[in-house]
Amino acid sequence: MANLNRIWRFFATAFCFSLFGLGGLFLALIWFPLCNLFYSDQARKRANCRAIVRQTFGFFVTVMCWVGVIRVSLEEAQKLRALSGKVVIANHPSLIDVVVLISLIPNADCVVKSSLLRNPFMRGVIKATGYISNDNVDELLADCERSLSQGNNLIIFPEGTRTYPGQPCHFVRGAANIAIRTAKDFQLVFLRVEPPFLTKGLPWYKVPARRVDFMLRVAGTYNVHPYLSDNVTGAVRKLTKDIENLFIQELKNDRSTEGRA
Repeated sequence: MANLNRIWRFFATAFCFSLFGLGGLFLALIWFPLCNLFYSDQARKRANCRAIVRQTFGFFVTVMCWVGVIRVSLEEAQKLRALSGKVVIANHPSLIDVVVLISLIPNADCVVKSSLLRNPFMRGVIKATGYISNDNVDELLADCERSLSQGNNLIIFPEGTRTYPGQPCHFVRGAANIAIRTAKDFQLVFLRVEPPFLTKGLPWYKVPARRVDFMLRVAGTYNVHPYLSDNVTGAVRKLTKDIENLFIQELKNDRSTEGRA
């Protein structure tokens, strides 16, 4: 029975990946061009496209749960639905982290790798929504500040890439740099994916022995104002290290609590 379940989840995962790719093409080739006909204002068009992506990602997460690939557990997720003009930071254990977050957060913007602009399934989505590419470091901070001032919620993974399973978080300075220069507090989100699934170095077809639990816990905000000083470089370095240590400790506590449950 266990082998049959695993075989089912292999094909279910393949179906979900195909659905995600085809959905991206449908939005880019059909839906978003239709938006061009109805919206002449660029800001309204992007807001509409982001709302569509949010609904589409929500549908995709629902399908993944329905076919038995993942099971999503949310704690205090209602806090995300009320955000406006906030920097949301989360650890990055799997490939679907951003999909789940965007499905929950209104007016979500995010910083994406420039390599995704060469992905035929994602290029159209990124351009239509105006998600921020990291290809131009000089313009990145200005783009982030502009997005936050417009009331968008900016999703950032301070690790910069997915973490290898079993390895502690290691944050780079991008998120802290944005927070210091925009004087925006962090909204903290802690993610756990067990067993490892769609992690760094783990291809999609290596499905785990059981259904994956995707656990999301929304904590409070992290006040960055004590770090604001004339010495920006030192402040960014200290903030990066402090939030890295916070995430390492909180995720360790989550695992300990889960083990006692």
